[in-house]
Amino acid sequence: MQKLFNEVGSLDKRCYEKFKLSEDILMEHASNGMAEFIRNKFDKNSKIIVVVGSGNNGADGLALTRLLYADYDVSIFYAKQPKSKMAVLQKQRVDAIGIAECQEITKCTVLVDAIVGTGFSGEFDKNISNLIKTMNSVDAYKIACDVPSGYKFYADTTLTMGALKKTMFLDAHKDFVGDIKVLNLGVSRLVYETDTNWHLLDIDDLKLPYRDTNDTHKGSFGHLAIAYGEKGGASILSASSALRFGAGLVTLVGFKNDLIPHSIMNSTTLPTTTSALAIGMGLGDEFSDTELEKFLDNNYPVIADADIFTMLILKSILKRKDVVLTPHPKEFIIALKTLNIADITIKELQNNRFKYAEMFCQIYPHITLLLKGANVIIGQKDRFFINPHGSSKLAKGGSGDVLSGLIGALLAQGYNSLEATITASLTHTKLAKNYKGADFSLTPDDLIGGISYL
Repeated sequence: MQKLFNEVGSLDKRCYEKFKLSEDILMEHASNGMAEFIRNKFDKNSKIIVVVGSGNNGADGLALTRLLYADYDVSIFYAKQPKSKMAVLQKQRVDAIGIAECQEITKCTVLVDAIVGTGFSGEFDKNISNLIKTMNSVDAYKIACDVPSGYKFYADTTLTMGALKKTMFLDAHKDFVGDIKVLNLGVSRLVYETDTNWHLLDIDDLKLPYRDTNDTHKGSFGHLAIAYGEKGGASILSASSALRFGAGLVTLVGFKNDLIPHSIMNSTTLPTTTSALAIGMGLGDEFSDTELEKFLDNNYPVIADADIFTMLILKSILKRKDVVLTPHPKEFIIALKTLNIADITIKELQNNRFKYAEMFCQIYPHITLLLKGANVIIGQKDRFFINPHGSSKLAKGGSGDVLSGLIGALLAQGYNSLEATITASLTHTKLAKNYKGADFSLTPDDLIGGISYL
């Protein structure tokens, strides 16, 4: 698990004041980290072009060229002439060495984007926009210095300075950042970083529900009851997922007489041994308001998804103590409007996912929120986590039903809501990653089948 920050300017300032490190020292470490990455990956004499801007991001790029000079065929393309104090100083240094300036960006082994960093906001002018389009079209391994410029440059790797920035994990930026590597700035990350309530989940954070005792029976691992809705396939997917993920018993509760897998039970009433509930997956109009209230007339932990976000009973569910909500963006904006929190578009949500997740969790601190997306956000009260391991493989109907089943299985087995949500989300993305078929061919059944091989 790694820390995430809104900005790192305050962390840099702390280095100057507390650790007596200068801006120049931090920049030398940053550029040396980039140079080391290139030296470890690319042969000497490879052709490298570094595209620099006028500020300190450009200064990092200029310092990098100095460190690579003599060992590589390195040249500088000035997107803009240096203006910041450090950029002017670094240009003086590269000019003293005699590093070549190039007038056009052509095929090369490595192309480094050092035009603008995290301090940039707004839109590029036409010249810079066209330049970045050219950079994106060049046949080269592409490296972003700190962050891809304006999140318009498609990097194979982003070499970011000091610590991870939250903006890197907006859904819209996922295709631009590539692999992310954090470079230290003269002190360990353990020293550089301070406390934060946002964290990035690593695959190593996954703790699967392995059974480590033998004196057990099916009741030892909980009983998940799932509202068997109008679109029964969604409920069956959730039930199959939950059973495969360790729930001792799974029952579909409803009034349908469809054929269901023999391993899943079916009942018109809530089993007395129930330990967790799942509701919303394919729910439709199968239950009356009275029947839904009866299903929820208890204190069991609940995973609520899908159709629940368009129903008034959502407000009743939010009064419960132990609840997990798993909306996709459209469902989340519906819930925000229904709950009088915000009336926004999907575009506004996607541009401000962190803000609205925090807003919801501040108002409902007892609820665990999982906001689906290319980068999943999980929040509870003032603790937030991003799962960045998802992929387009999961963009398939039924994938969310499998996730609900994973969460429900863990709730039934006694996990608290936050632990269940983090573990299930990491499992969900790992199942997709483990799938060896074409990325467009993954089905919910493939996900469920893959649970056996975790």
